[in-house]
Amino acid sequence: MELLAGAFIYLVSAVIAVPLAHRLGLGSVLGYLIAGIVIGPAFGLVGAETEEVMHFAEFGVVMMLFLVGLELQPFMLWRMRAQLLGLGGLQVVATAVLLALAALLIGLTWQASVAVGMILALSSTAIVLQTLNEKGWMKAPAGRSAFSVLLFQDIAVIPMLALLPLLAIGDPTPAHLGDHGHASGIAHWPEWVQAIAILSVIAGIIAAGRFLIRPVFRFVAEARLREVFTAAALLLVVGIALAMDAIGLSPALGTFLAGVVLSDSEYRHELESDIAPFKGLLLGLFFISVGAGIDFGLLFGQPLQIFGLVLAVMAIKLTVLLALGRAFGLPGSDTWLFGLGLAQAGEFAFVLFGVALTGGVIVLAEAQMLTVIVTVSMLATPLLFIVYERVIAPRAAVGVTRDADTIEEWGPVVIAGVGRFGQIVSRFLIANGQKVIVLDHDPALIEMLRKFGLKTYYGDATRPDLLHAAGLEQARIFVAALDDAEAQTRLVAHVARTYPCVHIIARAHNRQHVYELLEAGAHEVEREMFESALCAGRQALVALGAHPFRAHQLARAFRRHDLQSLEMLHEAWSNGGFDQHYVAAARMRYEELVRLMGSDRSDRHDTSDRGWTPPPKGDAAS
Repeated sequence: MELLAGAFIYLVSAVIAVPLAHRLGLGSVLGYLIAGIVIGPAFGLVGAETEEVMHFAEFGVVMMLFLVGLELQPFMLWRMRAQLLGLGGLQVVATAVLLALAALLIGLTWQASVAVGMILALSSTAIVLQTLNEKGWMKAPAGRSAFSVLLFQDIAVIPMLALLPLLAIGDPTPAHLGDHGHASGIAHWPEWVQAIAILSVIAGIIAAGRFLIRPVFRFVAEARLREVFTAAALLLVVGIALAMDAIGLSPALGTFLAGVVLSDSEYRHELESDIAPFKGLLLGLFFISVGAGIDFGLLFGQPLQIFGLVLAVMAIKLTVLLALGRAFGLPGSDTWLFGLGLAQAGEFAFVLFGVALTGGVIVLAEAQMLTVIVTVSMLATPLLFIVYERVIAPRAAVGVTRDADTIEEWGPVVIAGVGRFGQIVSRFLIANGQKVIVLDHDPALIEMLRKFGLKTYYGDATRPDLLHAAGLEQARIFVAALDDAEAQTRLVAHVARTYPCVHIIARAHNRQHVYELLEAGAHEVEREMFESALCAGRQALVALGAHPFRAHQLARAFRRHDLQSLEMLHEAWSNGGFDQHYVAAARMRYEELVRLMGSDRSDRHDTSDRGWTPPPKGDAAS
């Protein structure tokens, strides 16, 4: 019952704290950490078992690396080799050297300084990857760079484990920071035999992923029992972790390799959906145990010293990361995301400090102090992400100092915004011999489009002086294609008021935006997803067995009816927005659409290829 009571406490703390943290915009990681602090140091609901819970929950990092590997094709990993080796290698070496020098200055021995420099050079894979995935930053340049560094750090743990015992200068000390300092099962073998064993296990994982695991999963899937497939997925991850641990390598590295091998497997998505819940729960448990394990007695006993050391460690790491980010060409805001995200120490420090303490490289008091420093730096990381998201990123978005380009030519068409919508419009018009002036405020996108021959001018299209410089007084057509719906509406209203002779065609995000743009003065409005969605629906009908011509007719009838409804419902929307009157009118139009589609389907028109005839002249414009 004690186990159930402990599990109940952990689950209650997570269920309460994490949703509250999300409501406050703090993110799930900080919510878990706060939950751990509340049930641990604050109220003492959990105690000494938190260390064992943390070691068990670290398996969530192993699962996370497996899922990350499933997202990466081998060729993508090969393309990352420059960042993986260059960026990751330079970060670990440069940070370790600077931190070791700083440790020497505060009085540690050179052996302890080297150990501390290496260990604190690592960052938290669990916190960083969890936050990057949660915020949707994983595919950004900063996210990919951070992942490359974290992956190299996981690899670097292996030589660090081998090097720490060589730095031993004192008597071995029983380490109660964890039992992760154990030797691998092959540690007593000759070195050349160990090398062969390591290569054999890695080759075995790759070969099994290619030739054995797929038939096994196919056999399990034929049973059509979801729980058995889930058990097989967990068996795979646990088995690889045990194999890697037996030869002294990182289990997370092994499961990542297996994930990459299985990234093109037909069972990839099933594996992701089965393992993701376990990964999330274990990572949450890990973060709670980190918060619960903070030694507030030591922290409050020497607050200035500990917080000063935390700031010093994070400042050194941040300086190195910012310099490397700029050297490797990361944009300004991405450089800050990269630096702030990796500035903390990582969970592997708990393991390596235990090894260093056991080998006599550091003494117990130093290990306890360093453990608190690592924990506080991890606790500060979600706050740094909040600083980036709420302070740095918005300023980077609006604080571009580049002056608007000088526009020295005019044309009959001016297009504001060259995103997915604006690019197609501009390419179509240019291909038909029309001179187009394109405006956009994304300098990176402009430079990229210029490489493909699409001349685009930098500037904020909502500025009246830029519109005047673009020759809007002489233009015949203005295409408003901004991504921001509110800015788009304000832009259309300004152009309609200032340049009444210009024909305005505007991009709308949805039906309500159509009405807003029409009220603002647009002459024609196109919903950005309507035509492509209608085309997809027509293709779905054909795939379901409808004749292509019949599907084409039904799509035309749907489009005609929808445009009529849009016009008819505009009046209802103008009177009261989306009120009961509008909803009733919309439902009536939908019922008419259902009857129309039913009557068109019952039409006995020729369904052979001879039925594919041009539409009547009356429908040509629809």
